[in-house]
Amino acid sequence: MIETNNPDEYDVINRQTIFKWALAIMLILVSYLVFSKPSYPTGIPNLDKIGHLGSFFILSYLTYLAFKPKWYVLAVILAGYAVFIEVVQSQLSYRSASFADFIADMVGISLFYFTHWLYCRYFKTAKLTEPDIQ
Repeated sequence: MIETNNPDEYDVINRQTIFKWALAIMLILVSYLVFSKPSYPTGIPNLDKIGHLGSFFILSYLTYLAFKPKWYVLAVILAGYAVFIEVVQSQLSYRSASFADFIADMVGISLFYFTHWLYCRYFKTAKLTEPDIQ
């Protein structure tokens, strides 16, 4: 049996492929939640806005890990998805469109890039070395 170390000969699932699948699943989940008839209690004020912010933070994170797009490309694509969500919700009798939801979506994207910047600035670039013991 001849063994080769060429990774191109094997169907190896790399991390980027896993993130693409995770992004697809998340898009389906978010779309289902924003287009379906709500069957949950809405007793907590602004819970919807927190959901939008969190969803778009996660979508930004997964999109970044799956494709590594420029920040403005990611922002424009997800902003388009946010507008699409609000347009569809405006056509559903059991949902309503809200500019505040769109703002929450944009805050989620911005929060992702802020935390990514912090990570790169303070954690990734830090050179952790052990102190010299003499």
